[in-house]
Amino acid sequence: MSTTTPPATPAPSVNGQVIGLAHYASRALLEAILARTGTSFNESVALRAVADNGGTVERAWLVARLTGALKIAESAASETVDEMAERKTLDTPAAGQVSLTDSGRELFEGIRAGGNRIAARLYAGIPAEDLAAAGRVLTLVTERANAELADA
Repeated sequence: MSTTTPPATPAPSVNGQVIGLAHYASRALLEAILARTGTSFNESVALRAVADNGGTVERAWLVARLTGALKIAESAASETVDEMAERKTLDTPAAGQVSLTDSGRELFEGIRAGGNRIAARLYAGIPAEDLAAAGRVLTLVTERANAELADA
């Protein structure tokens, strides 16, 4: 009885399916971290947005950021911010503003540390120039998709 070796699978071209599969696989790893903290993906994006902008932002800016980044309705983004205030991860230091609470900052730091560990494992051994090229391509694809969405 002879066995045949299947032909080698060629490396796939970059397309929406390949990008999507990479996104969903890595997001599933992040979701495991989020589940342990009771944090939704939308909340994690909001935590990062506030933390990356000094810890205090305009509420309207945060809602717009979530709406644009996650492609969700404004009402869903606003609901996310409200839920975070109820959970005491965001506070309202002044009218129209939201800021990270101490527990929100601690939560974000834990999520970021876990995400960094995942990224270190996933990107290990990939040459920096390949990562830079992928970053440029994905940024361009995102810009084009956002432009088409704005025109629709």
